[in-house]
Amino acid sequence: MRSVDHGQTPDGGAHARVAEAFRLEYAHIVASVLRIVRDIDAAEEIAQAAFEQAVAHWPADGTPDRPGAWLLTTARRRALDYLRRARRAGARAEALAYEAALGALDESPEVTDPEVIPDDRLRLIFTCCHPGLPADSRVALTLRLVGGLSTVEIARAFLVPEPTIAQRLVRAKRTIRDRGLPYEVPEGAELAARLPAVLAVIYLIFNEGYVAHTGDALVRHDLCQEALHLGHMLAELMPGEPEVMGLLALMELQASRAATRTDADGNLVLLADQDRSRWDQVRIARGLGCLDRAGPMERAGPYQLQAAIAACHARAVSWEATDWAQIVAHYGALAEVAPAPVVELNRAVASGLAQGPAAGLGALDAIDTVALRGYHLLPAARADFLRRLGRWPEAAAEYRRALALADNAREQTFLAAKLVACEAGGARPPMRGERRSRPRAPR
Repeated sequence: MRSVDHGQTPDGGAHARVAEAFRLEYAHIVASVLRIVRDIDAAEEIAQAAFEQAVAHWPADGTPDRPGAWLLTTARRRALDYLRRARRAGARAEALAYEAALGALDESPEVTDPEVIPDDRLRLIFTCCHPGLPADSRVALTLRLVGGLSTVEIARAFLVPEPTIAQRLVRAKRTIRDRGLPYEVPEGAELAARLPAVLAVIYLIFNEGYVAHTGDALVRHDLCQEALHLGHMLAELMPGEPEVMGLLALMELQASRAATRTDADGNLVLLADQDRSRWDQVRIARGLGCLDRAGPMERAGPYQLQAAIAACHARAVSWEATDWAQIVAHYGALAEVAPAPVVELNRAVASGLAQGPAAGLGALDAIDTVALRGYHLLPAARADFLRRLGRWPEAAAEYRRALALADNAREQTFLAAKLVACEAGGARPPMRGERRSRPRAPR
């Protein structure tokens, strides 16, 4: 359950059905109401009131055959009432015009068929992810309005104080209002220009869950699930966009191995040492299917290419069977369409895994280290290649650098153990799984 407060009801089944309806319908209802009232705070309040009305009526009256239709009609009626009560003449005129377009509403709560009402969720997503908003505000607003998370839940997910998230939401709404940011789906070239911002927000949410940067947990499954929920919604609304399908493929393929990225104590398990029999084959099949639907790789965008890299891991029956040469080629294509220091870092690591640690170290040395000076995975990758070359003191120095930069407690534990082993100069026998240990490949 997210932000709606269902209270205590004697009908646990009705309670559960309201919770499920909230998960499925919240974004649809907020988006539909926002089209009418053109005010985010008012749209949220009206949507919340519709769910509260469901909590009050469904236990006694029974759950409607079509809960979404009931909630949507209830919310839209409240929205029209809100406009009728507005004092501004313009608002009243807008309400009357909108009501005339909808047709007369009778007393049946299901008279308005949602199938004939435009689905405004795509407008909502593009509004929340508008490039005119700061990146952190886009994330918070998307999780609030599209994902339906409460301020408390968003703060808990990102391990920041609740007032911080509340301020981000307030600033985002104020910016939308004061700057008059349009509540619309861009068209043509503008759509192509704006879509990457939407995809980036969803993937940022997923990545924060898949590789938690702070806190005690390495994987935040709740955030991964929220991002997948948003990705599936976007794919439903934009099924013909290759990069939308590419992003969904990437998230499904990465999520397929999330359960094996930590051991029973929550400690990091490298890709080389993961139990592939525990990878989620259903997610892998979904991811590979999405990648196929994204279209030919000759015209692939950055998310398609990253999904293709993840697919190489998913198809490999073992670490040793991984097609590292193909992965290096995919990273080369990715560096052309979306050049970035992290892409070069990952390509260098893949090169070392394909051609040996000396080649990998040389590739790492060629990277612009200034752009990655605060990124702990660069010294960690250098340390692993140096360790494999038997250069123990140098490897230990790099592990110390990586340890000083890492914020996640689980990664700190992992790096500290590697540092201890290097300081021992390789005198002890290898630990279980260490024979196959490799630099931190893309996860």
